[in-house]
Amino acid sequence: MEISSIISAIIIGIIIGVLGRLVVPGRQHIGVIWTILIGIVAAFIGAAIAHGLNVDDTSGVDWIEWLIQIGLAAVGIAALDRSRPRRR
Repeated sequence: MEISSIISAIIIGIIIGVLGRLVVPGRQHIGVIWTILIGIVAAFIGAAIAHGLNVDDTSGVDWIEWLIQIGLAAVGIAALDRSRPRRR
């Protein structure tokens, strides 16, 4: 893996994580680093799922792949937020 691929994965992960966080209703009690990490993981898993469904290489913007990735990020953020104990 080249450095440009790593940087691209981080940038896409940030975007996917933030969009996933916006989809989840209410306030999430997780940090920015967790949001980025979940976004990166969601981007990789979503790309693999899109490839498996053969919707990863379309003409123009790959909207279906983006929706899969954002959905996975939203599920990941909601799951992590609900699994963490609340501080009072």
